[in-house]
This record gives sequence, structure tokens and C-alpha cells, in this order.
Amino acid sequence: MNKDLMHHFDEQVASDLEFDMIRAMLAEKALQPTSKSRAHALVPLRNRKTIVRLLQETDELRRIKTEGEVFPSIEFEEMPDEIRMLEIRDSVLSEAAFNKISRASNTVNQIIQSLQDKENKYPRLHYVQKDIYYTKDLITPIAKVFNAKGEISDKASHALNNIREEMTGLRRKTSHSFNKVMRDLQAKGMLADIREGFVNERRALAVDSTYKRRINGNVLGSSNTGTITFIEPAVVVPLNHELEILRDDERKEMRRILKDLTKIVRANLPLIRLYSQALIEFDWIQARAKLAIDLKSFLPGLPNKTGLHFIKAFHPLLVKTNEILGINTHPQTIKLSKEGRLLVISGPNAGGKSITLKTVGLLQVMFQSGLLIPVSPASEVGFFDSILTDIGDNQSIENQLSTYSYRLGRMKHFLEVSDKKSLLLLDEFGTGSDPELGGALAEVFFEELYKRGVYGVITTHYANIKSRAAELPNAINASMLFDRDTLAPLFKLQIGQPGSSFTFEVAEMIGITQKIIKRAKTKLDKRKVELDALMGDLQKEKAKIAKLANRQLRAEVDAQKLSLEASKIKSIFSEKNTALNKTTEENNKDLSLGKKMNQFVTRFKPGTKNKDLIEEVLKFLAVESSRKNKTSKKPVDAAKRRPNHRSNEIKVGSVVKLRSGKEKGAVISLQGKNATVLFGAFKTRVKVDKLSLVK
Repeated sequence: MNKDLMHHFDEQVASDLEFDMIRAMLAEKALQPTSKSRAHALVPLRNRKTIVRLLQETDELRRIKTEGEVFPSIEFEEMPDEIRMLEIRDSVLSEAAFNKISRASNTVNQIIQSLQDKENKYPRLHYVQKDIYYTKDLITPIAKVFNAKGEISDKASHALNNIREEMTGLRRKTSHSFNKVMRDLQAKGMLADIREGFVNERRALAVDSTYKRRINGNVLGSSNTGTITFIEPAVVVPLNHELEILRDDERKEMRRILKDLTKIVRANLPLIRLYSQALIEFDWIQARAKLAIDLKSFLPGLPNKTGLHFIKAFHPLLVKTNEILGINTHPQTIKLSKEGRLLVISGPNAGGKSITLKTVGLLQVMFQSGLLIPVSPASEVGFFDSILTDIGDNQSIENQLSTYSYRLGRMKHFLEVSDKKSLLLLDEFGTGSDPELGGALAEVFFEELYKRGVYGVITTHYANIKSRAAELPNAINASMLFDRDTLAPLFKLQIGQPGSSFTFEVAEMIGITQKIIKRAKTKLDKRKVELDALMGDLQKEKAKIAKLANRQLRAEVDAQKLSLEASKIKSIFSEKNTALNKTTEENNKDLSLGKKMNQFVTRFKPGTKNKDLIEEVLKFLAVESSRKNKTSKKPVDAAKRRPNHRSNEIKVGSVVKLRSGKEKGAVISLQGKNATVLFGAFKTRVKVDKLSLVK
């Protein structure tokens, strides 16, 4: 027994989960018989290392095909007969066999070239081709013998070329002689309407049987009615005989060529075996990758633990059916972990309970069979040692208890084999017997399975199972949502809340009278009716609360955005206002300074020394410079304490001197990189970078 195989997986589980349909789809993607057989026999594994290898191989080829990288189509024919022939000494391969080997060798070379220098990117695929290598040791000798059509070329040998040239000349001569006789007989009216035909691959005249004895040649046959006799003209008989001898020479030479070529190819038999194995493996990987692309499947996260977290999971067969019908398929998000390993789904029929359960089971079986699954790549999928199912009624016409008997037998089996590494899928748990008695037994089964630590998804209508799930710390209730007003299924799984059966609401919707519904309610335990109604109300209220919460959340987000925008605008206005005030203040000071300097200029008297005026100007500038220095030394925020070089900048009113001289002057105006400086009794324009401040 293969230790890698999943425990207790049988064809009943495969049938319950419709895995046989996935197998059939996979087989269609395979090109070769070996891969098709593997697809039909596919079963899930439990060895994590093997599963991960298969998944990563598939994902690497899926990425190559979807990301537009160059990779050859694995189109070849398996070669078991050819390999067996090569193992027999002195055997000769057929023309078709050599063409198979050549195509296989060419495909292998293309694979090797496409994966060259990509070991880090595609390590799994690189490992598959590790034992094969690029070579033309097979392609080159075969190409010398065969032409592009796969036929033995005239140039395969000199002898063959000579034979075929001679045959061509002889055919031309034979055709010329035949046509001459045919024209003569046609002119004499001795031929039938069809004039000629072929009998046993030999060209013959179609002679009117009335004249057959007048024609010199070999009679090859006649028509069904006997009105036409087929005659080989005597003039071409020796030519055809000579042509037949040449054909025999051609066959002998071709066999000699094939025998020699077989010896060359036989020397590479170990390589051919490796090629065959590698190509079969690549065909198998390609089939899985094609299926993944078709089903829009991805590689999820691979935690080394038991459990699963499917995000946006689709049932692949449902998607295909809905695509044909033009219906949208709703994805589900489902999590089974140590903290919540038993999921109990309740609610009315036709809401998606069973399809959700089957989605979990089918995707897990596919995953552990090495197939990518239609879930978000953000999903995480762990590993189980066994997957156990009880889905459908499995009823028989033999007796009415067959369904329940079957289910009890399955439950007995589950209790015997299940453990903390089992995934259990029970649809309509507890049904098939008296509701009260069956419900009690189902509750005990549920408790026993819980004690064993199993993971699972269970669908049920029993209130006691829902209640027990609410009490157990590692079990979770869930329901399929319905629109309470229209009772239309929403096909959304809601975790944490058991579902109402909507029994009486459905009856009312389809037109059952209120009188009958009221009578039915009187037959039930009042508390059960109230509980079911309460569950329905809870679903409705929860939906309303969710809508209100979403609205409130959106309103809060919008308010926060507005508040943030207002704060930003206020901050911007404050900064602009501060900058404007500062600029205005500086401009006012500069204006005042300019006016004062103009007054000094007005008082300046040409032709005199103006000693008193110059001293007054220098004194004024010194006072002004001192005032500005004090202003620049005011405390600033710690966040703004950075080196400030502005105090070293030359401004209007600064006392400066030329870097190359000692004479002091005052800056009376600035224009770009130039400054107008008053030195004593005269003004001059100087570049700012040629001035230095006088401290």
C-alpha cells in the first residue's frame, strides 16, 4: 500500500464530491494515454512533501503559460513500442518510429532552452528535466535520412538517389508509350468513355469489350457489367517489369538505410528512455496547468498544519454550469481552524448549504491531489490524513429504512476511523428517521465526533445540533443568508449565527392559506416556533445592523475626510497669513529705510566733504543693523531650530565692504545679484558675491 495515499478515500467519497467529473476534465487536457490514465485514477495524497511538489510544478507551468513566456507545447507520441524494438538486437525501426523519436528529441531541446537560466524562477520544472540534456545526437542523423514530410529523402544515399532517378526516367518513358497507344485507340473508337484505369496499382486501358481481342497486351480485369475490359498495352509490359525490379531495389536500399540508422539511434537508447519519461511527466504537468487556467485556479498558502482558510472559493463545476446559463456564481469564504474546527450550517433548503459543504470537500480533495484550486491566492490550505463524507440520500427501493441504515453505517465507520486529522462532511446531518429520536442520536454523534478533534462542515435543520454547536468552544454556527422579504437566497455564508428554516414563510409565499399555517403552528411546541421566528428576526436585524453599520462607517469616514480637509485648509490659511504679515512687516521696514536713505541723499551736497552727513548715515545704519540682529535672535520652536544663514545675507541697510578693500559702505538697494552701495560721497553697483558684511 502506498503510504503517500490519503486514508479511507474511496469511490463513494469521490462520487459524493463529484471528483470523478474533475478527473474527466483533467483527462481531456492530457495528450498522451499515460497521462489520461493517471487523470482517471487520480486520488488525494496525505504526504505534504509530495503534494507541495505537485502543486508547485503545476503553478510554475501555469505562470509560464499565463504570463506570456515561451514554452513548447508538449505534443509528442509515446514511444513504448519503439523502445521495445530498440531493445531487440538487429531489429529495424520503421519510418514512423524515427519521426516520433525526432519530434520527441526536438521537443525536449525546446523545453531545455526555455528553462535555461531560470532555475531560481522555476525550480520544480527545472528539477523535472534535470536528467535530460540538450543534444542533436538523435535529430541530426535522422534529419540526414528524412525530408520535411517525414519520408526517406532521395539524398539518404547515393545508391538510393541513382535508383530513384532511373525510376523517374523509366516512368516518364512508360507514360509516353502508354499515352501514344491510348490516343491511337481513342481515335479508332475502341476505348470506353473513362479511357483508362488502375488495376492492382497498374495503369490499364479501358477498352470497349467488343474490341478486346484486337488489342495487344495483358488483360488485367473487367468491369462489373463486363462492358469494359482493362488491358495493359504490350508496349509497356517490359517497361513495367523493369520498373518493378527498380522498386524492389529501392525497398532493399531503404531497409539498409533504416537498419544503419537504427544502429545509430540504438546507441542512444538510455537517452531515449529519459526523454520518454520526461515528456510524459511534462504532459502530466501540462494537463494540470491547463485545468488550472480553465478553472481560474491558484496556488494558496501552504501552512504545515491541519485546517483550511478558503478566501473567495468557487465550486468549479458550479461555475462551469453557471457560465453556460449566464448566471453569476457567488464565492464563499470559509475557515476551519483549531479554534473553530466544526462548522454547523443551518437554514432553509435551496440556500446553498450543500453546495458550500461540497465546495469545501471538493477543493480539499483537488488540493491534496496536486491540483490548483479556484480560491484567492491569499487563502491558506493545510493537510488532512482523511476526508470522510455522507452526502445525498443513497436510498434504495428495497426498503424504506435503507437511507437511514446507510447513514448509520457511515456514522459507525466515521466513529471508528476519524481523528484530529480528519475532514468530515455531513450533509443533512441526522435526517432519515423520526426527528426527535434521530435528533437525539445525531446530537450524541456530534459530541463524539467533537471529542475526537475532527474538522468538518455539517449541514442540519435540527435545533439541538445548533444549540450544541453554540455551547462547544471549538464549534461554530453559520447560516446561508436569505432576503426575509422575498425569501430569495443570497448565497452568502454568515458565520456565528444559526439559520431559520423559514418554514411557514415559504408556505405563505407559495400560497398556502393562513388557516392551514395557523393550524400547523398549533401542532408544534410553542417555544420551537418562537425560536425559529427569533432566528429569522435575528438574521433580518443583523442584516439591517450591517447595512446601518456600513452607512455609519461611510458617514464617519466622510466626516473625517471633511474635518481633515478643513484642518488642512485652516493650516494653509494660517501659514499664508503669517507669511503675508511677515512680508508686509519687512516691506514696511524696507520702505521706511528707503525713505530715510532718500533723505540722506537729498541732503548730500556735491563739492563738499559732507563729513557730518556721512557720520550720521553710518550711525543710522549701525543702529538699524543692531536692531535686526536682536530681532533674529528671538527664541524659536525646537522643531524649527535649524542653522539660519539668513542673518549672514546682505540686505538693504547692511554695512558692507569690498572683499578686496577696506572702505565701508551702506547697501541702499538690491536688484537680483547686484547691489547699489554708498561709499562715502559716491554710489556704485557691485555684484553681491564681491561684498562681505561688516560685523
